[in-house]
Amino acid sequence: MDRQRDVPNDHPALGVLDDDEQVAILASVGATDLLVTDRRLAVANEYRIALDISFNRLRRIQFDIERERPATLVIVPEDPADEPQVLAIPPDRYDEVTRALALVGRRLAEAS
Repeated sequence: MDRQRDVPNDHPALGVLDDDEQVAILASVGATDLLVTDRRLAVANEYRIALDISFNRLRRIQFDIERERPATLVIVPEDPADEPQVLAIPPDRYDEVTRALALVGRRLAEAS
């Protein structure tokens, strides 16, 4: 698993995993974590899972960088019942988050 900080085994983001599922990246963005596995994308904090979708249920990801503000990461699921996620990404987390986004992009390309 690729992570920048220790995550407790009982973290909600890890609770969504299947027994044979492999975590690729767990990127920390403040109090929120972006989890990318070989099957899914999840957004969670230590209390709840805000989004848990397979790659084929992902409609769009937008990463918007501005000069004097934190970047904005927008994750839009295909199904309106799945709530879109908007995360503020500080510059010191760009490397971690862009690695996660590159992996998601490759997964989407493989699926199409």
